Amino acid sequence: MNRPEQLHERLDAIGRSLESSGKALALIGLGSVGVETARADRYSDLDFYAVVRPGHKAELLRDLRWMSAAHPVAWCFQNTPHGYKLLYEDGIFCELEVYEPEELPKVRYAEGRFVWKATDCDESLRIPAQEIADRQERSVAWSVGELVTNLYVGLCRYRRGEKLSAYRFVQGYAVDRVMELLPHISTPEPVHRDPFGRERRIEQQYPEMTADFASFMQGYERTPESALSLLRWVERYFHVNPAMRRLVEELCLR
Repeated sequence: MNRPEQLHERLDAIGRSLESSGKALALIGLGSVGVETARADRYSDLDFYAVVRPGHKAELLRDLRWMSAAHPVAWCFQNTPHGYKLLYEDGIFCELEVYEPEELPKVRYAEGRFVWKATDCDESLRIPAQEIADRQERSVAWSVGELVTNLYVGLCRYRRGEKLSAYRFVQGYAVDRVMELLPHISTPEPVHRDPFGRERRIEQQYPEMTADFASFMQGYERTPESALSLLRWVERYFHVNPAMRRLVEELCLR
């Protein structure tokens, strides 16, 4: 059995466990075990919502036997008021949340797939009540300005000896700005975009950027080299204020 088949079989088993409890309304698969099953692979995990009947949420969060009934559990911890991260003994990892029906309209999620549902379950529960808002579209000037100032601040911190903070500013925040700018210089490949994470599948959307990303993020000790690569990239496509460019270059090469 391959990994995607194993994932779906486990999810079906969790659905049967919820059904037998008599306390649930539905099991909604999300992501690669939701409506995007074609992208499931050996590295996928289980993301899902258990929708329970009113009054049973606390009980099902307190007692996870409905999860261990599907397969022995190796480890879990409650990471939100609504759910857990959980590892089965065979290596299947889960991120799960438990909701009562009236809570779902306030929850941000992408359209899901019913793995199991009770006959009296509302069909609309798998579809979010409100559309996920598109990421705020920044102007080119804003993204370029933020990118260059991220480099400047990060390099100043690097030279001060604050290497971890510098790493985040240059190899994290500035790279976020690159991802905002990419649609302005290149047409992405038709790959499913994750509404919650711009970095998801970015290499498949912009395969020509693979080498650039490697040069933007050279590691903890190479923040100046990473910053210089980012500066050269952004000035290749956009106007960079000459004074800021000189400051960044001086800090990179000092």
